[in-house]
Amino acid sequence: MSKAITGGCLCGKVRYTFSAKPIFSGNCHCRDCQKASGGPYTPAMFVAEDAVEISGEVKYFESKGDSGRAISRGFCPNCGSQLFSKLEMLPNVLGVRAGTFDNPNEFEPKMDIYTASAACWDAMNPALPKFERSPQ
Repeated sequence: MSKAITGGCLCGKVRYTFSAKPIFSGNCHCRDCQKASGGPYTPAMFVAEDAVEISGEVKYFESKGDSGRAISRGFCPNCGSQLFSKLEMLPNVLGVRAGTFDNPNEFEPKMDIYTASAACWDAMNPALPKFERSPQ
């Protein structure tokens, strides 16, 4: 990826930029992501953590995901925007929430995961591969 992706939180106190090629990108439909996002799924792009430059304070909340492994979700302590995630199963990788991109059209999901937890009214893209749980 040659073009930098930039983004940030709602209030602008946290900003980020990266130009690393994604390790993967997709939509997670697990119950944790539904509760954390307040929506039917969380769209995220995962890149090498050391490739993301972050300015501003980010706070993390850790919980156990549907996999039973730890997930830390990073958010702006001022406005509460959820920006990042760190998965125990993917050390040194940072998930960046696509809704926080300055240009959300930079996001291209490659799969839907945890579809077993998807809401019946969640209209998924039929062209994307589906995994009832994690593809790993």
